[in-house]
Amino acid sequence: MLEYSTLKLGNMMKLFGTDGVRGEAGSYLSAELAMKVAMAAGIYFKSHAITNKILVGKDTRRSGYMIENAIVSGLTAIGYDVIQVGPMPTPAIAFITENMRCDAGIMISASHNSYEDNGIKFFDAYGNKLSVDVEKEIEDIYNDKELLQDAQAVGKNIGKAKRIDDVIGRYIVQLKNSFPLELSLKGMRVVLDTANGAGYKVGPTVLEELGADVIVLHDKPDGFNINEACGALHTKDLCESVIKFRADLGIALDGDADRLVVVDENGEVVDGDQLLGALGSYMNDRGILKGGGIVSTVMSNLGLEEFIKGKGLQLFRSDVGDKHVLEIIKKEDINFGGEQSGHVIISDFAKTGDGLVSALQTLALLINTNQKASKALRPFTLYPQKLVNINVRAKKALAEIEGLDAKLKELESEGIRQLIRYSGTENKLRILMECRDAKKMNSAMDEMVDFFQKVLNA
Repeated sequence: MLEYSTLKLGNMMKLFGTDGVRGEAGSYLSAELAMKVAMAAGIYFKSHAITNKILVGKDTRRSGYMIENAIVSGLTAIGYDVIQVGPMPTPAIAFITENMRCDAGIMISASHNSYEDNGIKFFDAYGNKLSVDVEKEIEDIYNDKELLQDAQAVGKNIGKAKRIDDVIGRYIVQLKNSFPLELSLKGMRVVLDTANGAGYKVGPTVLEELGADVIVLHDKPDGFNINEACGALHTKDLCESVIKFRADLGIALDGDADRLVVVDENGEVVDGDQLLGALGSYMNDRGILKGGGIVSTVMSNLGLEEFIKGKGLQLFRSDVGDKHVLEIIKKEDINFGGEQSGHVIISDFAKTGDGLVSALQTLALLINTNQKASKALRPFTLYPQKLVNINVRAKKALAEIEGLDAKLKELESEGIRQLIRYSGTENKLRILMECRDAKKMNSAMDEMVDFFQKVLNA
């Protein structure tokens, strides 16, 4: 089971992590918690209400039924009308929330986690993820028992809920509009792994309607097999199938289809930073890249930064999380960015990471450049990079660790880029290093690990 995004702060639980509220369904993420979170969010959105409607979607986890019903109960209890759209990708919820003029959107998903976990993600009326400040306001409401009690509606003020099953068509049209009108996927063979997740219907439909010959893997969700040995985190089946069917490209989504991993025609996974570099360069060559640069995170490879600079562009780095990438995109008036992990944001077409939008732009790149994926999607060489996690007894402030500054200056003088930070959810220290010289980097990593073991675990 993957780490949760909830933290104990004294006696109070911090609800929001890096991407909404997440935890083991039925344990931490109970029906009661989901209902209270929905009430708190509803109270917040009521203060900005225009249509008094909130959209609710989910991925394919069995626990989604429980959490969805709890959320609907919480929202209707404080007077909101709810539109339920069933299994849909996270970026679809962001788009449809704005498209249907809802006050907010809620996606029930734990993304790439296994079926035992689930989560609740929020979008504002414009399909944007919530800021940290807004999340804090919702948490404050959640912890105010009197406010939750007083906000409950009675009589004719209680909200209503209805299910709409055909909104997927709106999202399909949006996806197809993101693909250049003059192009067709006719003659392209694509293997698509939908991870038994939220993209299992829309993904094959869009690719087929645009003309591709599509071989679909893992598109039979049963409530428990989401992300199980498939999808963006487990590409073995996809790599083998690309070779078996002699496909031009392999596409892997994760459970909520906001992440993309690409496999070339040789059955080899394309690194996420190389994909960002290829797409950013392609958009720049076509004159559609805005802001004179792209955004990636502090985790991205130095090879990407040098490649982008070589194109006369700037690489802006954000904290980890597509929400933080999007913040820089807005601040710098840029329209492209993403994470090494496969979250790619093309803001002309999506308000968040969208695996299918990114896949379509990748296919357009291959068609317009008339190149195979193995060449087109690897425009630069990656620096050797290594990440080590250390279990620590206590999270001592890095600035207070004697001798650390001297070691960091030594790394800089040796041409080694480093990123050292504590995990937000576990007692772990993460050390990332990269350098042209892998031997030098590995030696420096061993020394740094030994240093922190003595300082933090003595």
